[in-house]
Amino acid sequence: MGRLHLFEFEDLKWFPSLLRNYMTDYLQFISNKFDIYKPIVPILIEGLESSKTNTIIDLASGGGGGLLKLNTHLLEQKPDLKILLTDYYPNVPAFQRTAKQAENIDFISTSVDALNVPEHLDGLRTQFLSLHHFKPQQAQKILQNVVDSSSSIAIFEAQERNLKSIIFMLLSPLNVLLLTPFIRPFKLGRILFTYFIPILPLLVCWDGIVSVLRTYSIKELNQLITKVEGYNDYIWKVDKVKSGPSYVTYLLAYKK
Repeated sequence: MGRLHLFEFEDLKWFPSLLRNYMTDYLQFISNKFDIYKPIVPILIEGLESSKTNTIIDLASGGGGGLLKLNTHLLEQKPDLKILLTDYYPNVPAFQRTAKQAENIDFISTSVDALNVPEHLDGLRTQFLSLHHFKPQQAQKILQNVVDSSSSIAIFEAQERNLKSIIFMLLSPLNVLLLTPFIRPFKLGRILFTYFIPILPLLVCWDGIVSVLRTYSIKELNQLITKVEGYNDYIWKVDKVKSGPSYVTYLLAYKK
């Protein structure tokens, strides 16, 4: 199926930050609970070592993604690892909770644009479940900014644009209903908007389906790369790895 760039509620400027934070909290819980990013540890290690850095600059972090669980795996091989969480709409309470649980994780509370990352943020840039939020021209600018700043990047998407992923997202309201009681910290608002005014299951379902329809294929990622000025100066790796019943598509880029 062709890529469709429909709207996601999380991207809308007027969308209440309270609901956005509840949604990103849910995604963070899923990522950590099911350890979906464990298979990509070797890719991140390659990116860090090839870039000669011990720092990850995570862009579009949402609620922190699966970085808590992933961090424990990375520290086994990189005990001096540092991770910095950033976002255009930073979920500061979630960032603070994540930072309290891992001494090597810090965050920026002000807005950071993935299309134009401040020069002082030096390290391996990462994006988890976020590239699909950007239209092709924006995605190209993200990659161009990496090359222009002589930086490096590792991008990961935990869904593919296919019928299987759509069916999985159609089941997400049930997952929200089942898993919400286990999300910490406990929030009355989260309970209210999940069970009594059940808009969170519907919002997660809509944004999940749209995420699938927006997800870039391996072919499309390779096409974006060829449009980046100076791309020949970089090593580009685009592929996918098995993670549970699904796959994680990734793009890794660093200087030759």
